[in-house]
Amino acid sequence: MKSASPLLALLLIPCLAALAQTPAPLPDLPTAPDQFAFEESAPLKIVREAIPAKPFTVAGPRGALLGQQDGSFEAWIFPWKILSNLRLTAEMKDYPVPIAVNEQAASIEVRPDHTTITFAHANFTIREVMFAPHNPPDGAGALAFFQVEAVRPLTLTFQFVPEMKRMWPALSDDRPSPEWVKTASGGFYVLHLNFPDHAAAIAIPGAQPGILAPYQERPQTNPLQFVLHFDPAQDSHKLFPLLLATADTVADSTSAALARNLTGIERSFRTLYEETGAYFRNSLSQHLTIQTPDHGFDEAFAWAQVSIDQLKVQTGPLHQETALVAGFYGSGDSARPGFGWFFGRDSLWTLYAVNSYGDFQLTRDQLEFLLRRQSPEGKIIHEWAQTADLVDWKSLPYPFASSDATPLLLMAANDYFQISGDGAFLNQHWDALERAWNFERSHDTDGDGIYDNSEGSGWVESWVPKMPHQEIYLAALDQQASSAFAAIAKATGHTPMASAARERADRIARLLEQEYFLPDADFYAFSRNPDGTADPSPTIYPAVAAWDGTLHLSHSAGMLDRWASREFSTDWGTRDLSPTVGFYDPISYHQGSVWPLFTGWVSLSEYRNGRSLSGFAHLMQNADLTWAQDLGGVTELLSGEFFRWFGRSTSHQLWSSAMVVTPAVRGLFGLEWNAGESKLIVTPSLPAQWDQATISGVPIGQARVAVEIRRVGSALTVRLRGDGSNSITLESRAAGANKEKGELRLPLPAAEVGIGHGLPDAGAVSSQMKVLDQKQLPRSLQLRLSAPANSKQFLFLRLNDPKIHLRSDGAEVSADAGQLHIEFPPGTGYVEKAVTLSW
Repeated sequence: MKSASPLLALLLIPCLAALAQTPAPLPDLPTAPDQFAFEESAPLKIVREAIPAKPFTVAGPRGALLGQQDGSFEAWIFPWKILSNLRLTAEMKDYPVPIAVNEQAASIEVRPDHTTITFAHANFTIREVMFAPHNPPDGAGALAFFQVEAVRPLTLTFQFVPEMKRMWPALSDDRPSPEWVKTASGGFYVLHLNFPDHAAAIAIPGAQPGILAPYQERPQTNPLQFVLHFDPAQDSHKLFPLLLATADTVADSTSAALARNLTGIERSFRTLYEETGAYFRNSLSQHLTIQTPDHGFDEAFAWAQVSIDQLKVQTGPLHQETALVAGFYGSGDSARPGFGWFFGRDSLWTLYAVNSYGDFQLTRDQLEFLLRRQSPEGKIIHEWAQTADLVDWKSLPYPFASSDATPLLLMAANDYFQISGDGAFLNQHWDALERAWNFERSHDTDGDGIYDNSEGSGWVESWVPKMPHQEIYLAALDQQASSAFAAIAKATGHTPMASAARERADRIARLLEQEYFLPDADFYAFSRNPDGTADPSPTIYPAVAAWDGTLHLSHSAGMLDRWASREFSTDWGTRDLSPTVGFYDPISYHQGSVWPLFTGWVSLSEYRNGRSLSGFAHLMQNADLTWAQDLGGVTELLSGEFFRWFGRSTSHQLWSSAMVVTPAVRGLFGLEWNAGESKLIVTPSLPAQWDQATISGVPIGQARVAVEIRRVGSALTVRLRGDGSNSITLESRAAGANKEKGELRLPLPAAEVGIGHGLPDAGAVSSQMKVLDQKQLPRSLQLRLSAPANSKQFLFLRLNDPKIHLRSDGAEVSADAGQLHIEFPPGTGYVEKAVTLSW
């Protein structure tokens, strides 16, 4: 045990026990001891200067605090929005100027289990610490506390707007009616609604109410306020919690019942805080982690796992279900906190990351959540609101609006099986999986045998001139889902169905080449029309064909070149649509913006097609976004022209974080699983600037192993470590791979190059070099590069065989510095240059 920090030493919260006997007196606030023993919170930490225009997200299973880095926030106890725009004002003794505390926001510290914003003034320091308990009591979900240090006595006013709105789309009263319930040392607010079966309580122990208009006063809108007097001589070791609770029955909505609820939260406050820290420490230690020479990348990878975990929400009358919501962002004056409800495709794309790092329980929970809501015909939901059970949800257009969740579920279920070996799960849910398969293969309106958009949108929700009939996105998913179902059927003993699904997958693969490849454009079409014609718009959507690793588009070289170029690739990710298309719009939702999701699709496709340099560049763009906006999370979408996220971009987005994990594990490190045969395939594309990497906690069946990758001369060695590793067969797809004494040796070329990474300045346009193509031959490396005209660029250079005589055409070799310098010719915009290294 370690000694306490000054902040955490204050976690002995003032007692609220007397609230349970409201209106009996509440005892005065006791003074906490200077310190107590505690466990450190989760080890990850981001500390930055507070930027008021940037958001933060504190989210957990039953609530969230969504705010700006000036410390203002809105509070949710799902599905209720309790309050918004909480702000502080300070008045100091003998200092006759009120201080807007939020304008003094100096720093923000983000950890997996809590976020702290520090307000710094010459007379005071105030720390606002916010957390969402991992295992909260009923009626609670998000909490905050304030630590105050001051030279002179202060009067702090906490001001907020009472909300009591249910999350979209459930109806809510127009506004709550606040009541102040007095206690000996202050009191608490009750937010009443028109009917007595719902209420919320808000308390800061020791505080008094602010504006309380009497009944005789004419109706007007006033903020609610807590007024707290702080005397540094007496209160320096006190912590001031903001307690929030809700009630959803008449009995629980009384002042006495709410007081008991607040008391329970207060008494468990310290425990809730410590348990949340312990949960994230354990989660990070139990799941896959990476150790590479790029420590920033290691942290981004860990933050991606944390960000996904923070989007687990408990739902149902007894909180009996756990599932992933799509993301959070402040709701403003609405009742929609980003995409804070359950989406089929968002979660299913994300499960590939979850499976990769080994949270099998979350995968089972998510799949079962979706299967419980499957239509009788077998279709998987698109979205399910947190308040869906309070409305006639299935009569609305949302639950089955898109058609891609059905094939994605089959793919994700098979991916889970390949990594976990959990055949019992497949057997348990066989009927539902078969219904999904039958639905997918029976919805083909033009007779070509491929699932089409007749059952909802594929990917795009708008298009010009009209919505597509059959997108390559959906067709590629259909092919991979057919392969997945073939594996599922085989594993569960349904051999004839497995054969039929395998035949269907092979047939769709052939049709994709025949019906979607456009030889004149050297590109795959965006979609097909019922008459057999194609929409030739160049997009990144064919990239999803490489997702599962079971489908290879045989004419993809020219398309991959263009994805890597300035045409599609910005310095912060990939656009979905080429600017050469007439309706391209870089600030539209689906016709030219940059999504980290798209960037992840392209990155994995590049890795699987031998384009590791561009794959690495795109992967690192997603990783670097971890620190760009909502610290620790990755945003939803950005401009296709300038480095800036959309104003309405959901800042803590589920699948955006997943696109740090999946391309890293399956692309850069090249992991593939066959738990049924206890086989792990490792085909890494280690960056030239890295000499080693360790992937710890790799899941395979019931085992967790470490994969150690090391450069040894002109070979890359791969070895398994850990309990159970001796029972696992280690293989690689790398050419010339051989195994000696349990260790794989993968031959390396005599010379390699690597590309750096880093996001541009805010508002910048793209100016970084792009690697359009790379060809590794036995005695040479051929590169086709693109960069702004007249610019000077460099690549990392590694000589795996120092005895070679290296020749360079198109670049200057600086072997001592380990760099390759390239000067690009005159011209306009981006220009190309070929570089060849030979030996």
